Amino acid sequence: MLNRYREELGVAALPQELNRVSDETIGFLQSKTARIGIDRISASGGRLLAEVSIENLSGHKFPTAYPSRRAWLHVTVRDHDCKILFESGALKPDGSGAIQGNDNDADPARFEPHYSEIDRPEQVEIYEPILKGRDGRVTTGLLTAVGYLKDNRLLPRGFEKKTADRDIAVYGAAAQDEDFRDGGDHVRYSVALAGAQGPFAVEVELWYQPIGYRWANNLKSYDTAE
Repeated sequence: MLNRYREELGVAALPQELNRVSDETIGFLQSKTARIGIDRISASGGRLLAEVSIENLSGHKFPTAYPSRRAWLHVTVRDHDCKILFESGALKPDGSGAIQGNDNDADPARFEPHYSEIDRPEQVEIYEPILKGRDGRVTTGLLTAVGYLKDNRLLPRGFEKKTADRDIAVYGAAAQDEDFRDGGDHVRYSVALAGAQGPFAVEVELWYQPIGYRWANNLKSYDTAE
């Protein structure tokens, strides 16, 4: 953006300097923020079981800063014909940035809970802060927020969630999840195979948005140039 509007903003840095920093930032986001993996995978009793691990490589909660930011797991299971048997965390195909199955994207009064195990496609593991207003309801207004209904952002190493101050504490089901601890999280996926033939392919991605759908959508009612 600085490069695109360099004349209007009076940017002194050279285009090649801004491009270099942009490339370095993308590389940092791709390789030095978090690491994901599949620790264990098996198939028995007509179900595929997979344990997914997410490691926070940063020195702070991830995602951090402005509370419109969110990260989530996109998990896909395919059969031997590459047919999708299970998908959790897919984006809606309408280009809105909404996550399929996310309660908050579908309804501004609700939010997606934290999960230790996921066994249905409409369940999505989303790492995010959900703010609450004085009425105890979900809000995206910073000036009306008084606390959190949910805060399961990935914790940095050394963070003691049981003794953390209330201003930085973990809120929601993640507070009782023993697999959600300093340095990352573990989520179990249990997928019904419904007679499908293997071998099965499991793909796990950690996706990120700087502005979640609900935060952007709640601005539609304001008739301003911005």
